Amino acid sequence: MDVKRQDSNTWIERWEPEDEPFWESKGKAIAWKTTWITTSNLVMAFVVWFVVSALVVRLDDIGFDLSTTQLFWLAAMPGLAGGTLRIVHTFLIPIYGTRHVVAISSLLLLIPLLGWFFAIQNTNTPYWLFMVLAILAGLGGGNFSSFMPSTSLFFPKRLQGTALGIQAGIGNFGVSLVQFITPWIIGIALVGSTQIDEDGDTVHLQNAVFIWMPLVLLLALLAWWQLRSVPVHANVREQLDIFREKHTWLMTSLYVMTFGSFAGLSAVFPLLIKELYGDFDNAPDPLAWAFLGPLVGSIARVAAGPVSDKFGGARVTQLSAIGLIISAIGISFFVTPASTDGFGWFVVFMLGLFLFSGIGNASTFKQMPMIFPPRQAGGVIGWTAAMAAYGPFVFAVLVAATLSAKGDPVPFFIGLTAFYVINLGITWWYYARRGAEKPC
Repeated sequence: MDVKRQDSNTWIERWEPEDEPFWESKGKAIAWKTTWITTSNLVMAFVVWFVVSALVVRLDDIGFDLSTTQLFWLAAMPGLAGGTLRIVHTFLIPIYGTRHVVAISSLLLLIPLLGWFFAIQNTNTPYWLFMVLAILAGLGGGNFSSFMPSTSLFFPKRLQGTALGIQAGIGNFGVSLVQFITPWIIGIALVGSTQIDEDGDTVHLQNAVFIWMPLVLLLALLAWWQLRSVPVHANVREQLDIFREKHTWLMTSLYVMTFGSFAGLSAVFPLLIKELYGDFDNAPDPLAWAFLGPLVGSIARVAAGPVSDKFGGARVTQLSAIGLIISAIGISFFVTPASTDGFGWFVVFMLGLFLFSGIGNASTFKQMPMIFPPRQAGGVIGWTAAMAAYGPFVFAVLVAATLSAKGDPVPFFIGLTAFYVINLGITWWYYARRGAEKPC
């Protein structure tokens, strides 16, 4: 490890972002270059993580015979794998550094892309193999918990809300990107076989994964060539000190509220549209609407970063929680439709959930660097992101269970509202009120 740390191709010799002359003369340029390269790779990670949500709504159309429960489980698996891999990624940056972690983890995204490329061209592909490939898509979800702590090390505290908001918001845009591009890219003959959908149209579903392969490879190589690592080192045992801090667990709950909602809703939004409104004569196309949610959440995260820097993360998190409560209550009135008349309001309240989860995603990441010292803040960011990444798994399983048991997801949204209320109380008591234990 000592040899690695002396390698100028990997490790930066001196890094003091809080030193203003150093920041202006050298640090700022390196930090932003690193951010843009890492963010570009993060977009690809989110694309791979959520490509399954764009594929599952089309599998039945091209001849695969899968039940509603099976489809929701396929949508759930990337979340389960992503959350688990994020726990691993939480500890990687202080051990291996930005260059190695970003480049290698990005290159690994080619594995699920190649797997799905071949699997969806064969209608005899067994369900268990689809489950394995859905789990492998979780490789994209894991990357967030090393990429974001890495970026937090490159910036002074006063700019971390902005930098992390920009990186995470643009990275989250990968969800909307894959759901938006899939419907039209599959209509173009690029490579592989041709499928006939239930309307008699020719489609090429493998395009939904093929188009990302060159970009993933190019950006991974760019990361290896251009990135360097901040000289902050700690082994896994040393990093475990974050779990002795009460605020690690409180911030985990707050980030599950925000990013857990964003990721979970992104995974189930297309299937919810299909299951709730898909049987009517004028049924909406799920992917024509579903991309709007992640898009709204991603833009909100970028915009809320500078706002959190100016007004404080805790105040903005309070706003996020209140908005989530109102939106969750509102949508519960439009998930038992008798026609498509209420679809517009369903979309409005769903977009409200995405909007306020995106705002909270940025504000919570402003709070953590203010509560913890730099190395611990990076670990807490990684850990909270890992727990929140289980959102797609938890949301998909719970929605499937409530649909199966009751026929609608009303109990799910009632439970979600209660969780938001609890987190509003946590935010106010520990971080936002006058005399709070950790005002931030």
